[in-house]
Amino acid sequence: MFQTSLCGLLNIKYPIIQGGMAWLATAELAAAVSEAGGLGIIAAGNAPAEVVEKEIKKAKELTNKPFGVNIMLLSPFVEDVIEVVYREQVAVITTGAGNPGKYIDKFKSIGTKVIPVVPSVALAKRMERLGADAVIVEGTEAGGHIGELTTMVLVPQVASEINIPVIAAGGIADGRGFLAALSLGAEGVQIGTRFICAEECVVHDNYKQMVIKAKDRDAVVTARATGHPVRVLKNKLTRDFAQLEKEGVTKEALEEFGSGKLRVAVIEGDIENGSVMAGQIASMVKEVKTSHEIIQEIIEGAKKQLGLLTIYDKEE
Repeated sequence: MFQTSLCGLLNIKYPIIQGGMAWLATAELAAAVSEAGGLGIIAAGNAPAEVVEKEIKKAKELTNKPFGVNIMLLSPFVEDVIEVVYREQVAVITTGAGNPGKYIDKFKSIGTKVIPVVPSVALAKRMERLGADAVIVEGTEAGGHIGELTTMVLVPQVASEINIPVIAAGGIADGRGFLAALSLGAEGVQIGTRFICAEECVVHDNYKQMVIKAKDRDAVVTARATGHPVRVLKNKLTRDFAQLEKEGVTKEALEEFGSGKLRVAVIEGDIENGSVMAGQIASMVKEVKTSHEIIQEIIEGAKKQLGLLTIYDKEE
C-alpha cells in the first residue's frame, strides 16, 4: 500500500522524504530515515565541502540504503560541495535557493536523481524542462525559508501542469497529512518538522522541547523585509526582528542580525536568542520517537484514515 512512482524512482519503501534542514539534517538522522524505509537527507547548508564529505561518508557507514544531500545553491561553497556529492555518487540531491539547471546533466551522467524545491507552478514547469527527476512543492506552512502559497492550493496546481512526480511539503506530520497530499496529486511527501523530534536528530534537546510545547499560532514569519522570509517559533529573537523591521532598518542590517542564529538554537540550545525554525505543524508534534516509529506511525495513520473513508463509502 502507498507504493507510488516515487518509490520506484528513488528505490525506497515508503514515499516519505526527510527535509534537508540546515544544522539538523545530519548523517545520523538521514541514515535512520533511510533505514526506516524513507529517504534520508543530509543538509549541506553553508557548510564547507569537507564537512559535507564527512557527513556523506558517515551516512554510508550507517546505512546501505539510498540517501540524499540537500544543496543550498547560494552557499559560498556550492561548487566544491557539488564536486564532493558527485564524487561520492550520492543517490539523490535536493536543491534550494537557486537554479540547479547547470548541474543536472552532470548528475544524470552518474544516475543521481535531481529534485529541486519549488514554491510556484512556473518554477516547477521550468525545472521539468531542465530535466529534473521530480520536484518538491513546498507550501508556506513549512519551517525555514518559505514562499507565499499554501500546500493545499499549490500541490494540485503543480500536479496538473507537469508530468514528473510531485512531492508535497509544508504542514505534513501524520498519516492524515500524508494521505491528503496523495489526494492532492502528490506522489510522496517531504517532512521536516516532525523529524526534528526524532531520537536520531542531534539538535539540542531545548530545541526539541520547544517544538513539542508549541501551540497552533507559535510558528511565525520573520524577515519579510529582506525578501527572504523565514518561519520560526516565536521567541525573543522574533520580537527583536519585528521591532527592527518596524523601525525600518536596512535589509543588510536585518540579515546581519539574523546571521548565525540557527546555530545558536541548534548547537547551543539558546531557544530565546536563536532561530528555532519549525513549520506550522509543530503543534502536532507531541513526543520524541525513533525515525522508524515516526514513519510507521504516519503509514499506519494513513491506512486507518483510508479505512474510515472506505467504511463511510460502504455505509452510503
